[in-house]
Amino acid sequence: MVTKIPRFAFEKFPDTEPLLTTSMKSVGEVMAIGRTFPEGLQKALRSLETGLTGLNEVDIPGVSAADQKDAIIAALSQPRPDRILVIAQAFRHGLEVAEIHARCHYDPWFLEQIKAIVAAEANVRANGLPIDAPGLRRLKATGFSDQRLAELSGKTDTETAFRRMVLDVHPVYKRIDTCGAEFSSRTPYLYSCYEGDGVSPPECEADPSPRDKVVILGGGPNRIGQGIEFDYCCCHAAFALREAGWETIMVNCNPETVSTDYDTSDRLYFEPLTAEDVAALIRREQSRGRLLGVIVQLGGQTPLKLSQALEKAGIPILGTSPDAIDLAEDRERFQIFLQRLALRQPANGTARSVAEARIVAARIGYPVVLRPSYVLGGRAMRIVYGEEALNGYMTHAVKASGDDPVLIDHYLENAIEMDVDALADGKDVYVAGIMQHIEEAGIHSGDSACTLPPYNLRPAMIEEIKRQTRLLARELRVVGLMNVQFAIKDDVLYVLEVNPRASRTVPFVAKATGVPVAKIAARVMAGEALASFDLAEKIPAHVAVKEAVFPFARFPNVDTILGPEMKSTGEVMGIDVDFRRAFAKSQLGAGTHLPTSGTVFLSVKDRDKPELAELAQRLVGLGFKLAGTRGTARYL
Repeated sequence: MVTKIPRFAFEKFPDTEPLLTTSMKSVGEVMAIGRTFPEGLQKALRSLETGLTGLNEVDIPGVSAADQKDAIIAALSQPRPDRILVIAQAFRHGLEVAEIHARCHYDPWFLEQIKAIVAAEANVRANGLPIDAPGLRRLKATGFSDQRLAELSGKTDTETAFRRMVLDVHPVYKRIDTCGAEFSSRTPYLYSCYEGDGVSPPECEADPSPRDKVVILGGGPNRIGQGIEFDYCCCHAAFALREAGWETIMVNCNPETVSTDYDTSDRLYFEPLTAEDVAALIRREQSRGRLLGVIVQLGGQTPLKLSQALEKAGIPILGTSPDAIDLAEDRERFQIFLQRLALRQPANGTARSVAEARIVAARIGYPVVLRPSYVLGGRAMRIVYGEEALNGYMTHAVKASGDDPVLIDHYLENAIEMDVDALADGKDVYVAGIMQHIEEAGIHSGDSACTLPPYNLRPAMIEEIKRQTRLLARELRVVGLMNVQFAIKDDVLYVLEVNPRASRTVPFVAKATGVPVAKIAARVMAGEALASFDLAEKIPAHVAVKEAVFPFARFPNVDTILGPEMKSTGEVMGIDVDFRRAFAKSQLGAGTHLPTSGTVFLSVKDRDKPELAELAQRLVGLGFKLAGTRGTARYL
């Protein structure tokens, strides 16, 4: 049975009420396959990567009051993204199927399935984990992950997994025939399930091949900050490694992507991207043939978070080592690393509490940029200009960062930002593209338009950017892709961050330069030398401009001002012989209407007024009329 669940991003638009209507608001989706609906549902829920491990408990406003039933019924009546969790919570509070159906109108059959899951949860809470294999197998067949069972039983994940191993309870894999049984299918895809009577072994249809193989971990559901750019990288890796003679095995749970087309790779596992699910299928593949390793650096943050757990399990990781990836993410280690290389970065620090954040901000000076550790898309990232804003924000930042510290950087105002993508094999480095942002530093790189090649950087500065990029790649021992974000302030180059993995700009760079960056990266990770590809760094004869596409029309009452937290859901690209034409094409592609006459309304804060005069003069020169608020008009 197949289950699809949409992925929402209301946390990016806090001014919008999270209600579902006839206007689509999801930004992605997941798909899970199981032998039963409960199994597929729970696999899909943990595939969403929203912190769910199943039908997790949720707080319903008002349930602690005397009229808690009325509060639950009111919550059930609202079409919110988490209503399926509210339904489970309603069952926990004793409501019956008929009462819930009357409010949410879910088909009673689905409600009965959810009720059965909640009943199984209650049994684990009351009696703990089963001590026999049939009992534990029944729970696993209902879709419970080791992590969810640990939460319910009060055990740790490790203890739960160990119990399962001791009882010899393991998943088996079933095939979906992509040829409808008309003839032998060479490209079936697989999913896990738990079955068996404890007497005869359950039938597993995985049938691993004896070939040398590489596993590629996909990016999971599309979301703001991690979308099809990473799927592009995974697909091109599969194509390149297949051409090089390797068997390619894709793992992903996103039905919207090309990576989950059954013929993109040699074998496809439609599975949640969790340590438990991924390790189990890799063990099955290792039972026959030689596994060269697992590629984790192409699917965004999702597979990167699994790299250390897989490495601890003895599974080989291809490309840049998990320790080097952690060095680039760990602020304390990275700061020491840059100091050793004599490279500049904005003054910074880390904090795990409001008090620590105040001390760091006072030391490095306002304004500061706050962001959680280990997130993509600038999740919960803000620029604050004083202590009051710092205090109000830290609660949210600490929550998004989890157990990791909140990162605090001095904000470089009026700086120019660049993205650089590079390839490396641990020895040689190829700078694939230098992109100059059109928006100033502080706008998330995914939301900023950018141009390749840079449009107004001095040749000496471009050479310095290349030098620092090569130095960083060699010292980090990068094998595969690396992205570096730089900023220039008062003609001084600063390193903002280094990501030893694929970035969302890889498809843009590949198409702007004609160099198949992701394909080469995959083959380098598989052991080929970068020098064998005979790459030459050259400036394209054309100009390419990338522009972001935003979903603001779908979210009423949202502030459309851009900042360090990414909000775009797509991008377009314009190419022409010069910057002006390429930029105009990018705007047309993004659906932006560029007016040629009319009135321009100007209103900026006092700190930005000195930058406005030249812009206003140019607008007047183009024939536009000006209007502004009293303070701005007086200044002009």
